[in-house]
Amino acid sequence: MPPMSANTLPSVRASMARYEKPRLPDVPVKQHRIPVAGAPDVSVYVVNAQPGVIRPAILHAHGGGYVTGWAALKVPALQRLAKDLDCVVVSVDYRLAPETTYKGSIEDNYAGLKWMHAHARELGIDPHRIAIMGESAGGGHAALLAIAARDRGEVPVVFQALVYPMLDDRTGSSRTVPPHVGQIGWTAQSNRFGWQSFLGQQPGGPNVPAAAVPARTVDLSGLPPAFIGVGSIDLFVDEDIEYARRLIDAGVATELLVVPGAFHGFDSVADSSLAIQFNAAKRNALRRAFDTTGQAPTRR
Repeated sequence: MPPMSANTLPSVRASMARYEKPRLPDVPVKQHRIPVAGAPDVSVYVVNAQPGVIRPAILHAHGGGYVTGWAALKVPALQRLAKDLDCVVVSVDYRLAPETTYKGSIEDNYAGLKWMHAHARELGIDPHRIAIMGESAGGGHAALLAIAARDRGEVPVVFQALVYPMLDDRTGSSRTVPPHVGQIGWTAQSNRFGWQSFLGQQPGGPNVPAAAVPARTVDLSGLPPAFIGVGSIDLFVDEDIEYARRLIDAGVATELLVVPGAFHGFDSVADSSLAIQFNAAKRNALRRAFDTTGQAPTRR
């Protein structure tokens, strides 16, 4: 990936198409357009819906540094996850920065969460077993969505799975990282561009709004239990460890997995033994949250 900037962003976005993989033929996917208060409708991809069965569900936010990526790219991986966990997944194609700052994309994801909760019966979702999940910037969005759901009190969330989440605008701007960290997959320079685009202002300063940055949220109490997984040479390793520590201190049941020698996005590059173990740990954390191990789906 070339250095991220306003000049390279169009080509980086276009190059993401090469990562799209064929969808599984036996796991249904349906695209919907749903309303967002005061904004254009947003697309969501509903994976593995089955009306008449009550199953757990995941609200998913894709990665891409807040500035690139789209929901359809992750559909094949989400099909495999939904099949393995026997659940429904709803992935939101939220608006990207810099065209839309954090205020817009947070509302897109929240609209997706409210929509899947309101339409639980027709999608075959148990409204009391909805988790939130995302990778990288999607992990940042998942963390922000968990905070928004807690504060607004409209949709219960049972779990948040944060996969090498992008949580702190100060990383690589006002806070330096060791030289061996953040050299592969996502760099400090790219991080500054991503956060500046998302915030609509320079990252790292004292006036950055806490509403846009999970790590700047003062009170983490009352959030749903969490899984946080990150590699030891990922740019986000320190901020993710610190966020896990703060969740634990706030009384939130939290599992932290730091994978030795793993870089940003390592689990999507190849089926290495570390990637297999990492993805198994994520799935097992979701299984425990859903408490579905050994249980058959409940029919209405």
